[in-house]
Amino acid sequence: MRLVSVWQWSPWGLRLCLLCSLCLGSPSPSTDPEKRAGSQGLRFRLAGFPRKPYEGRVEIQRAGEWGTICDDDFTLQAAHVLCRELGFTEATGWTHSAKYGPGTGRIWLDNLSCTGTEKSVTECASRGWGNSDCTHDEDAGVICKDQRLPGFKDSNVIEARVRLKGGAHPGEGRVEVLKAGTWGTVCDRKWDLQAASVVCRELGFGSAREALSGARMGQGMGAIHLSEVRCSGQEPSLWKCPHKNITADDCSHSQDAAVRCHLPYIGVEAKIRLSGGRSRHEGRVEVQVGGPGSLRWGLICGDDWGTLEAMVACRQLGLGYANHGLQETWYWDSGNITEVVMSGVRCTGTELSLDQCAHHGTHITCKRAETRFTAGVICSETASDLLLHSALVQETAYIEDRPLHMLYCAAEENCLASSARSANWPYGHRRLLRFSSQIHNLGRADFRPKAGRHSWVWHECHGHYHSMDIFTHYDILTPNGTKVAEGHKASFCLEDTECQEDVSKRYECANFGEQGITVGCWDLYRHDIDCQWIDITDVKPGNYILQVVINPNFEVAESDFTNNAMKCNCKYDGHRIWVHNCHIGDAFSEEANRRFERYPGQTSNQII
Repeated sequence: MRLVSVWQWSPWGLRLCLLCSLCLGSPSPSTDPEKRAGSQGLRFRLAGFPRKPYEGRVEIQRAGEWGTICDDDFTLQAAHVLCRELGFTEATGWTHSAKYGPGTGRIWLDNLSCTGTEKSVTECASRGWGNSDCTHDEDAGVICKDQRLPGFKDSNVIEARVRLKGGAHPGEGRVEVLKAGTWGTVCDRKWDLQAASVVCRELGFGSAREALSGARMGQGMGAIHLSEVRCSGQEPSLWKCPHKNITADDCSHSQDAAVRCHLPYIGVEAKIRLSGGRSRHEGRVEVQVGGPGSLRWGLICGDDWGTLEAMVACRQLGLGYANHGLQETWYWDSGNITEVVMSGVRCTGTELSLDQCAHHGTHITCKRAETRFTAGVICSETASDLLLHSALVQETAYIEDRPLHMLYCAAEENCLASSARSANWPYGHRRLLRFSSQIHNLGRADFRPKAGRHSWVWHECHGHYHSMDIFTHYDILTPNGTKVAEGHKASFCLEDTECQEDVSKRYECANFGEQGITVGCWDLYRHDIDCQWIDITDVKPGNYILQVVINPNFEVAESDFTNNAMKCNCKYDGHRIWVHNCHIGDAFSEEANRRFERYPGQTSNQII
């Protein structure tokens, strides 16, 4: 067996996964129903940072006290046993050295030795319960296969599924908790450092540095699950603190609670710097490469450098979000640094540092090698956050058969399916799925087009400017994800249609005005305007998923891209369409999302 170390950054944190590159085969799980419910008298949970349902620091409750497992002699076989205790079929890897953060309390097991076939961790050899010479810096973790044991009763498994959203730095953000499979926020009434510390420790951090109120990390959308949370600071979960269940009139999202947690120092900011900018928040990106004795600073090739790469650079610098990722930096003096030392950088946007992104390694390939074409960033402590009003899509969806003679402008802007080119213009029609889109800015900065007015494109047919060529994607997908129809919406007019009571409109498209969406406002694209549709003329009757994605090409930086997609179940019988269960992509738990994706369809027009 060869062990491969993989550093990863996710929205939940940093981890080192030790994965088997050679499949050893998983020991057969127990079929004893009593053992499936976990070792008698013990309870198990996954904790720490990151927190996905199938991975984390292993914690065991014995005699009413929670504790951890030391990583001494820990193996994949032990991970198999523990994953089955947690209700999963097997383990895919394990972690050492408290890579999900150090736990607290007792270290229950040390020198744990399992064959992998045990029905319970109590059957594995160890030094005995509570007998350990380890510290919590040696806490073990597991990565389980995301597949549950049939019939597993998980009353013994305690899942933490709190999360932070909208923060500029790791370990900070708006607090969201899971209830009945749906994520919701926490009202800031009586929100204090003790409650914030419970959240931070539940996520695997240290105590809280700040308890923030007044939607300081942006506003959520949807349910508000908790209010008046009162914690002592020692509770294992926010749900264990006394709290008040929210009612409709109790709180608004302008009162969403947030936290800033204490984080361990890992030093990634020492390997990156900016030069030539007008302030410390902007400049040409320089990175440090090489080993001991040969360290040197160099530049990054600007080829394909964009918003996602800039987001990682700004995060590594500790400067928050990216306003812009620049491929040309000729206007910033590079000083005496001229060597390009990194190229082909492609990031997902969630990495902790640029060296975790895919890149060419030591083989530098750059189409434009001059220093003027190297990468730069402009960072900001605030960013916009766009969110689609999913209920309105569901309420306004309908089918229209529109005559071809009314679609010339739409065809010019590529708003019809490709088969429309061979239609018998101007005779016949196209079948369109129409719906309204109401897009809210819930972030902490206005959403502005990437391009200035001088580069907007005039469209004579419709008589308006496009400030972004692709603002929204509309897709019809089969249940297995195959795209059968698509549409797109250019931002011909980004403006404040309506705002919250205490917010004034700032953007209006009339008379070549400035375009954008103010924080606390929303832009409405009505169902009856051109291109606000998907051309479904060629779609056969069946069960599908309607997907809408805002800012799909990441042209404009946002604090959170995970909430930019909306999905709905829909049934099309060839004449009518039923759209239901519309929700933002990250609004549900992972289990609820899996149920949504496995939607079997309807046998009638009754929505179940």
